[in-house]
Amino acid sequence: MRRWNGWGDDTIEVPIGEGALRFLAGKLGPGAGPQDAAFDAVCAQLAPSKLPPHPLVDTTAAVRLQHALGQSLQDWLRLRYGRVEAAPDGVAFPESADAVRELLRYAIDAGAAIVPYGGGTSVCGHLDAAPGRPTLSVDMRRLRAMTNLDRESLLATFGAGVAGPDLEAQLRAHGCTLGHFPQSFEYSTLGGWVVTRSSGQQSLRYGRIEQLFAGGRMETPQGRLEIPTFPASAAGPDLRELVLGSEGRMGILTEATVRISPVPAFEAFHAVFLPDWERAETAVRAIVQARLGLSMLRLSNPVETATMLTLAGHEKQVALLETLLRLRGAGEGKCMLLVGASGEKTPSRAALGAALKIARKYKGVHAGRGLGERWKKNRFRNVYLRNAAWERGYAIDTVETAVDWPRVSPAMRAVEAAAAAALAAEGEQVHAYTHLSHLYAQGASVYTTFIWRLAGDFDADLARWRRLKTAASEAIVANGGTISHQHGVGVDHAPWLQAEKGVLGMEALRALFRRFDPSGSMNPGKLLPDETRP
Repeated sequence: MRRWNGWGDDTIEVPIGEGALRFLAGKLGPGAGPQDAAFDAVCAQLAPSKLPPHPLVDTTAAVRLQHALGQSLQDWLRLRYGRVEAAPDGVAFPESADAVRELLRYAIDAGAAIVPYGGGTSVCGHLDAAPGRPTLSVDMRRLRAMTNLDRESLLATFGAGVAGPDLEAQLRAHGCTLGHFPQSFEYSTLGGWVVTRSSGQQSLRYGRIEQLFAGGRMETPQGRLEIPTFPASAAGPDLRELVLGSEGRMGILTEATVRISPVPAFEAFHAVFLPDWERAETAVRAIVQARLGLSMLRLSNPVETATMLTLAGHEKQVALLETLLRLRGAGEGKCMLLVGASGEKTPSRAALGAALKIARKYKGVHAGRGLGERWKKNRFRNVYLRNAAWERGYAIDTVETAVDWPRVSPAMRAVEAAAAAALAAEGEQVHAYTHLSHLYAQGASVYTTFIWRLAGDFDADLARWRRLKTAASEAIVANGGTISHQHGVGVDHAPWLQAEKGVLGMEALRALFRRFDPSGSMNPGKLLPDETRP
């Protein structure tokens, strides 16, 4: 069963080892896990539903609470401390596009806001109920079937509520894959990926969701928007771009056609350690600009490399690895680079060989497939460490951006420094570390993780998170970065959107959303900062 106030399946535990706890205590001070609110107690606090009865709408408190919030740190604080000021007044589970259209009419007639719900994995406030008005959450999980597979065109059409594992299982039965693997893969949905412009971990081969999304169908308050599929088109602006990143402001995506690939015959992930950040960044830039046909490059800075090796446990094996690397010139400031290739065996092996050859020019030490394959095995499990850290009194959160190559290192250092300074006034430390999660010839994503100590009080912990989030976001904008490379905007990132869209761009978005949603019912307050959280 899904955790109602944490990440993932409640039968899965990924503990933090004693060595890792000693590491965190040394960096941040000893932690003490807060007392979590009970599910039934939080349900009892919810105000009665303000929606009129409807056969498709469940207004029970338990279902409403389970759809109230996502997975951002702010959401966790509200759930864990039992401070859920607003929850949807009802949750609907439509089984067809016609049912979605009926629910839109019902909600608008009731004066209600409509919040689309996919897998509930949003980390930037996409799922908040609208303040001051009733809210209907529309859970899309029952629209999950594959309705068409075109083997000649390599296109597949799904209900937008299909979750990652279900989508891949349906495709792999036909020898195909979408290849879109965000960290939230096990729970997030195809529709959620599209409307937040998601990026999967192997986007270097398969592309981001905007390359994979070929067309689809959206139900809007003004009618159905149909987007046909073409290999390419010069017929004016691409309507797919209206849907991509729209975050529920236009309507609800009910169906998506995606570009698929044959299941790769070969796939391998290797680890390379480079002596320092300067040579690591130069090496990975050279590799990605060589366009070798790899599926993934992921570069950790020295602090992340040291942290990941510590959190991995296996202290004796890690100590042996550290000794061997040090003897080969990759000592204290080393950076770990993961290199992946997927496809036919001969060209994939050639791509890996070419990448390793470039890395050697910058004193890279090839550590084989072991660490890479371990990463692949655990790539959807590492996020469970958030649960274990909370129970030990520590919070984990992230920010991410993308910048052109000359700005990568300055942005990384600025974000980490801003986070470190955010809690200094109260004598608290922040452990910050970064990796480049997606690489492009033009630049890279910069993905920074923060760990800090919980105060054990809702107001104090919320204030800490807000100071840290604000400082990191302002550093991103000041260094020319996008406010989101892969998580979307929601409520949490909306204050910084105008910095990259400009005044005219923001006005154009508002006009677009008004055309499709004149009553302002569709996910109000998200993406555009026209409303705020309670």
